[in-house]
Amino acid sequence: MHGLINRSVQNFLNETYGKNLWRDVAGEIGLSPDGFEPMLQYPDDLTEALLDAAAGRLGKPRFALLEDLGAHLVSIEPLRRLLRFGGADFAEFVLSLDELEGRGLMALPELEMPSLVLCDAAGGRFRMQVHARWEGWVAVVAGLLRAMADDYGALALIEMEEAGYGAAGIVHVTLHDARFAEGRRFDLTQPAAVH
Repeated sequence: MHGLINRSVQNFLNETYGKNLWRDVAGEIGLSPDGFEPMLQYPDDLTEALLDAAAGRLGKPRFALLEDLGAHLVSIEPLRRLLRFGGADFAEFVLSLDELEGRGLMALPELEMPSLVLCDAAGGRFRMQVHARWEGWVAVVAGLLRAMADDYGALALIEMEEAGYGAAGIVHVTLHDARFAEGRRFDLTQPAAVH
C-alpha cells in the first residue's frame, strides 16, 4: 500500500483521537511512533494490521472507521479544494467522480486509486460502483461523499454495499435537497495570505 494512504490513516488517528492512541496502535503493529513515510510503498498486510489495531482499540467496525477516514479527508483544505472543482453543486460533484481516479494518477502515478463508475443517475438518485483491489475503498468513498454533501449544504442519504476482495462495492446516493443548508464557502482562488 502506498505510504500516502498509510500516512493519511496515521494523521486521521492523531488528529481525531490523539497522539496516545496513535502511539498505542503503532506499538501494537511494531511501528515507530514516527509512523509512515508518505512516498514509500508498504506491504498490504501492514495496512491491514494498522486498520485492525485502530478499529479494535476504538471498539468500532473497520468499515465505520474507514468511513470516518473518508470524511476526515475532506477537512484537508488542498484536497477539499481539488474535490470542489468537481462541480458547482453536490449533484455535479457526484457526476464528476468518474474523473477522480485520473486526476489522482496525474498527481501520483504510483498511487492505487479506486475506479468510480457512475451506473445510474436519475431524479436525484445515483448508483456508483467502486472498483478497487482493496475492499476498504468503498467505505472511504462513502465517508467522503457524506462530508462533501455537508460541504455543499446538501441533504443526501449515502448508503454502501460492501464488496469482497477485488470486487466492486456500490455506493447509493439519494439527494433529497440540494440547498438544505448553507454550504461552506468556496472561491476559485485561494484567499491571499495576510502579512
